[in-house]
Amino acid sequence: MDSESKLQIEINTKEARHVRAFLVGDPREAVELLMLRERMRDWRFYYHLRTDRDEPSRKPQIGTYTPVLASDGSDLAAAVQTIREIGAAEEMDSAIADAFPGARVEVTSNDGYFELEMYQHGLLRPLKAAELSDGTLRYLLLVAALLSPRPPALMILNEPETSLHPDLLPPLARLIAQASKRSQAVVVSHAAALVSALDADADCRQIVLEKHLGETIVRDGTPPDWIWPSR
Repeated sequence: MDSESKLQIEINTKEARHVRAFLVGDPREAVELLMLRERMRDWRFYYHLRTDRDEPSRKPQIGTYTPVLASDGSDLAAAVQTIREIGAAEEMDSAIADAFPGARVEVTSNDGYFELEMYQHGLLRPLKAAELSDGTLRYLLLVAALLSPRPPALMILNEPETSLHPDLLPPLARLIAQASKRSQAVVVSHAAALVSALDADADCRQIVLEKHLGETIVRDGTPPDWIWPSR
């Protein structure tokens, strides 16, 4: 093997090592990337909390320790029971009563499967998750996400007002404000009532985005604090 070929192999090997470190976060050669990856793993993104009739949270599910609600809300009953056993049970009960006066939520267990039931004032029997309206189920999903026993460093809620009755927006705002004391919460919303309720909190900062000729800009030209890197 000539010296030029040998040099090329050494260069390729070195490049491959750095590519591998970039992809997996090598603790020796890319410790900063490893730390960033682990930090980003803790972030939570709730873009699509399902409430359709085939949503798994409407059906009995395996009862297991669930400190973090799944991104689609499929393990709601287990997440609620985990909050009740090791988390903020009183806060959860208060958040539910705040939105539905006189109501409470319980989780029943049968052969290792959990199922959510909601007791409401004036009803002779509890409603199972399969019987709840989309808005009620979505609110319970948001309660389970925001009161997680393992609060994340960053939580993103995309249009949490979807399917919610307008009367539920002030209780939701109070719940988000409460959760923001443990996590940094970013809420993307088109609901003026929710934005107004959140804006009343002293720790809330509002950034209004508008469309102008197909471009998304900040209202009044005031840029946010972040800086996008140049391309």
